[in-house]
Amino acid sequence: MDLLNTLVDKGLRRELPTREEALAVLATPDDDLLEVVAAAGKVRRQWFGRRVKLNYLVNLKSGLCPEDCSYCSQRLGSKAEILKYTWLKPDEASKAAAAGVAGGAKRVCLVASGRGPTDRDVDRVSQTIEAIKEQNEGVEVCACLGLLSEGQADRLRSAGADAYNHNLNTSEGTYGDITTTHTYADRVETVQQAQAAGLSACSGLIAGMGESDADLVDVVFSLRELDPDSVPVNFLIPFEGTPLAKEWNLTPQRCLRILAMVRFVCPDVEVRLAGGREVHLRSMQPLALHLVNSIFLGDYLTSEGQAGQADLDMIADAGFEVEGAGTTTLPSHRSQVGGGCGSHEGGCAPCGDAPAETAAEPGDVPAARTDLVAVRRRGAGTDLAPNA
Repeated sequence: MDLLNTLVDKGLRRELPTREEALAVLATPDDDLLEVVAAAGKVRRQWFGRRVKLNYLVNLKSGLCPEDCSYCSQRLGSKAEILKYTWLKPDEASKAAAAGVAGGAKRVCLVASGRGPTDRDVDRVSQTIEAIKEQNEGVEVCACLGLLSEGQADRLRSAGADAYNHNLNTSEGTYGDITTTHTYADRVETVQQAQAAGLSACSGLIAGMGESDADLVDVVFSLRELDPDSVPVNFLIPFEGTPLAKEWNLTPQRCLRILAMVRFVCPDVEVRLAGGREVHLRSMQPLALHLVNSIFLGDYLTSEGQAGQADLDMIADAGFEVEGAGTTTLPSHRSQVGGGCGSHEGGCAPCGDAPAETAAEPGDVPAARTDLVAVRRRGAGTDLAPNA
């Protein structure tokens, strides 16, 4: 297929595809899916070999967020029956992080719900970072605390943080449809603050919120322009009790096409398969390893993931290897500190004649798999052992 040959050549040269080429990847038929995966896999192996980086989430503060992000189970007004608790103490967070590191995680991602941290919150997280670093030699730490105020990124960096995550989530044109309490520009500014402070920037998207193909390409092209080291790709987990509970728009095949498109647009960036992979990719998760070079181990913020050992078995069975702590994630031409974190549960001007996504007929909508959405009841904030 000429399209795929062109995209592979561009990916090996780190050359940006056109919007039309990116849209064409999303429009490929299921019959051509394995060819798409194989082509994007060549680009993935060029820059990352067969290594898979493992990351582990620690939810420092769960629920009761004042923001109204429609996709989030922790949002203002959410009726999702998730765990709700205030800040973990530094030793509690460090203990939770140690479980992930013992399971093979190279990076710990510290996440807290809320619009953004107060200076006191930054002090608290700084103490947590220091505790984790002291007790887990060589571990990378990423913070994800919402919108940053002036100077906060520098303070996190001084405390030992390696990265900061803040996802764009969707296109600028549709951002107001999912969130009204802050803006797309607010998110871009926070990512830029992290970069200016010397933190490895991590910013990604959520697919499956009813967006068009053009929206997906818009946000990925915007991410390419923002140039984070890590791009987490989340697939919406439609929690009951949230405004998007009925948005079951994804098939495993569509998820793989989205991941392939992201790899072609961001060839040498750490692309992370994040929240929702178990729900939407299901038995096709191993194919995604040919497209991404990073995953989360175990559970997410408010939902359960598959068993940590199952993740390790999947990686080995698919012929990949877990990236060791002594290996630099990113290619040498990128920044020294590689990758970031992000899980929702985290460009070019629009082309006027770009084809819009064709709306699915009612009969084409996949059956909702509500049985696969399991609220997290273990790990951080509970007395039960974490899944790692």
